[in-house]
Amino acid sequence: MADQQVQVEFGRGLAQSGQRALAAGVESLAQQQVFGRIAAERQLRREQYPRPARDRLFRSGDNPLCVAVEIADDLVQLRSGDSHRRESHLSAGRVGADYRTQVLDDLRGVDAAEWNALAAAGAGRAQAQPFVRHEFLRALESSGCVGEAAGWIPRHLLLRDGSGALAAAVPAYLKLHSWGEYIFDWAWADAYRRHGLRYYPKLVSAIPFTPVPGTRLAARDAQARGAAAQALLALARSSRLSSLHVLFPRPQEAQALHDAGLMLRHGVQFHWRNAGYTRFDDFLATLAQPKRKKIRAERRKVAEAGVRLRRLRGREIGAAHWAFFTRCYRATYAAHGATPYLNQEFFERIGESLAGQLVLVLAERDGRPVASSLLVHDDERLYGRYWGAVEPVPCLHFEACYYQAIETAIESGLRVVEGGAQGEHKVSRGFEPVPTVSAHWLAEPAFAQAIDRFLQREDAMVGAYLDELRERSPYRAPTAD
Repeated sequence: MADQQVQVEFGRGLAQSGQRALAAGVESLAQQQVFGRIAAERQLRREQYPRPARDRLFRSGDNPLCVAVEIADDLVQLRSGDSHRRESHLSAGRVGADYRTQVLDDLRGVDAAEWNALAAAGAGRAQAQPFVRHEFLRALESSGCVGEAAGWIPRHLLLRDGSGALAAAVPAYLKLHSWGEYIFDWAWADAYRRHGLRYYPKLVSAIPFTPVPGTRLAARDAQARGAAAQALLALARSSRLSSLHVLFPRPQEAQALHDAGLMLRHGVQFHWRNAGYTRFDDFLATLAQPKRKKIRAERRKVAEAGVRLRRLRGREIGAAHWAFFTRCYRATYAAHGATPYLNQEFFERIGESLAGQLVLVLAERDGRPVASSLLVHDDERLYGRYWGAVEPVPCLHFEACYYQAIETAIESGLRVVEGGAQGEHKVSRGFEPVPTVSAHWLAEPAFAQAIDRFLQREDAMVGAYLDELRERSPYRAPTAD
């Protein structure tokens, strides 16, 4: 939920007129937008880091802007002949002698059961995470939420063995901008622009608009996973793209990508963990008294405002509910003058195809709905995704997005609630910091070297940030026996 708000707060002007196109003007438009968003990225860093770590981050120059500054100040000497000259390792649609590769512009021709089984097996789970399932990705395509007009052009990569069986699969997109990724590279793009080089399009493996760690290199075994990493890199090289970015992969996948030559970048999210609670009060009892008091006060404010909440699951969510939820979702973006990523058709499609994994929270006052949030879950985790309100109610966001999610997880026996990107305010409400990872490759060697140095410094700062957050744990200190 917070990731939806964070991205909105920086504005997305890309689709304000709805007239985006894959034309010569796209590059110029993207460069203008990148240049205008550097201040927004600085604001993001202010929100993401607490003051002590934040101050060190900016005073020391260890921040994304320093990459652009370092290059722009000629601390890195670019050679005009270097850009985009690396040869592809992807030859004749094959990776080594074991796999045949395919690049698809949509998933229509891929068997859903085969894709989902591979995504589940690759993660060592009985059930694939909802966001990497064929149904979710196809809903994005069919509803027009991804495609040329959205600047997310599908380039899904498949690896098949000699018998034609699917050995690995990678959801991937040709990106014309950096919106909807939640791993911020605007400064990198600006550095390219300053040197007259093209940053967009770039190749991104991610779940669009979804900062949820999960499977990106779905593979049946380690060999296929490594081959998928190599094939993805070869695709970026052979397409003569500026860069490749794999966002929020699983640790084993990050290692395979690192082994293939990609740089790793670390970040922070906030997750709530179920310690075997049987009711919400059990969770509250583990918190320090001030935090416990604060949560109770916030829930009381919502109740005293006359708001009641109820949860609808799966097929209980009807057409009228989706229409109201979409209205709420759009209201969140409209309040910040931005254009929403998703549409009602998308929500209705996943309402049909993923019904068993959805929970819609409805907030009502005097019998009228005033707000709603959408929770997604699998057999282990619950994911807070989208939210909106048509009437302002103090503390309702915390209730609909966090406390209802925690109650749902406790009732369903789910281990973790993932609250989305950023949001230090989650710590005082029982969420704990966890590290995330992404992987990056840049074709231009001088840029790659500069960014590698930056990532090493940033990694130390992220480690310090995690330490500071852990020191601020909302939980009571354990008592000695």
